Amino acid sequence: MLDTMTLTKIVGGVCGAFLIFLLGKWGAELLYHTGGGGHGDEVHAAYVIEVGGGEETGPVEEVDFATLMASADAAKGEKVFGKCRACHKIDGTDATGPHLNGVVGRAIGSVAGFGYSGALNAIGDVWSPEHLSTFLADPKGSASGTSMSFKGLPKAEDRANLIAYLDSLGG
Repeated sequence: MLDTMTLTKIVGGVCGAFLIFLLGKWGAELLYHTGGGGHGDEVHAAYVIEVGGGEETGPVEEVDFATLMASADAAKGEKVFGKCRACHKIDGTDATGPHLNGVVGRAIGSVAGFGYSGALNAIGDVWSPEHLSTFLADPKGSASGTSMSFKGLPKAEDRANLIAYLDSLGG
């Protein structure tokens, strides 16, 4: 069976193998260390990869939010809502976040019984499509101190589609 001497041999073997790996790592670092990588050291690339034909692109034209909302697709917004589904429900019950039924046009922070962070008051009084878009683009930036941990939706089209979907749900 398993006596004291066998247990000692197993522990010694594991410790010995660990020691060999540590010494091997130390030796490899000494032999193959190329220098550099520290603060202040200048590092040069071994080669440069040329890309593209040098075509200049102008600044990206910003599309008016009203135009985006007019062409928004609620079906695409339902797919975007998949990112929100982990914390928000659309059946009238609250989850980690408040329910989003009738959120478009609803007073900010007005779901009864939900503990909001006070940071949302800086956005405005009502969840208009414009306020929703601003908040959804960067929740922490537009309402610093909010407990919403979502990073945001950088694409304006995604925000418009999501707002159209939420507006189609009604209250």
